[in-house]
Amino acid sequence: MKTVLIHGMVMSPAFWSCFAPGIVREGRAAAYPLPGHNPWKLDGVSGGLTTDAIVNAYAEAIERDFEGEPVTLIGHSTGGFISLLLARHRPDLVSNVILMGAFACGRFEGQERLASRILRLPLLGRHLFVRLFTRWIATRETFRGGSLQCVFDKTAGWETEETIAGMEQVREHLLKSQAAEIAAFVSWMSQTSVVDDLPLIDVPVLNIIGGRDAIVPPLHQIHLSGKLPRAHTIILDKVGHLPMAEARDKVDQLIATFLLFGPLTANRKKILTKEALSGSLRNALPLGA
Repeated sequence: MKTVLIHGMVMSPAFWSCFAPGIVREGRAAAYPLPGHNPWKLDGVSGGLTTDAIVNAYAEAIERDFEGEPVTLIGHSTGGFISLLLARHRPDLVSNVILMGAFACGRFEGQERLASRILRLPLLGRHLFVRLFTRWIATRETFRGGSLQCVFDKTAGWETEETIAGMEQVREHLLKSQAAEIAAFVSWMSQTSVVDDLPLIDVPVLNIIGGRDAIVPPLHQIHLSGKLPRAHTIILDKVGHLPMAEARDKVDQLIATFLLFGPLTANRKKILTKEALSGSLRNALPLGA
């Protein structure tokens, strides 16, 4: 089994060292960064970031690390957005897509990401983004506080010595990133959409949605599934934006079933289970690095 994992915004590949699905660890896997996130340097690029350049960089990494064979993409949040772009533009490299808290455009229906709104402020937008980003990752406590905003049940017990150490490793990677380069990536993303292309993505997709996701509206995620020809959608109640942390055992089971047995049925388009409701990746990290 060959798997590529792509983390969410203001995270790092180290996130998956704790939260990668168990079945992924049994095969061959690599965790790639988002553009502008250490170790992917944009060399000061501000306005030259393009969809083609981003897709090509990931494609080159997959061709290098997996000899060009198709892989399963697992994308969380922004990583899901990138996974959909890859499935659309390089279907030859994608066998399945697994989404968690994902979106299909930089601006949601009725809600726009805070980072995008900040960057659109005239004159001070970029400066304010850099300042807030720097403050957020400055200490372990501030970073934990920001991360907890993604979790629905703050008492769910997902924090252990292992996950706390893993999130500190994420923060250390972010400290090596350039906030201005992450801002450039966010600006590109806010102007990019794959919504109209979703019906053309002809690979099996498992879309895991936290029913209480406060970061990416569940309704947007449901609409996303509705446009995908081969989507299988799971809504987990009392789960926020981090299903792999908040409902780890359940998510592991769902992903293992999907990967081992394929689509749950060949005769139905979708299954909805509600439990209540340089641009280079030369330094892409192997899983667990």
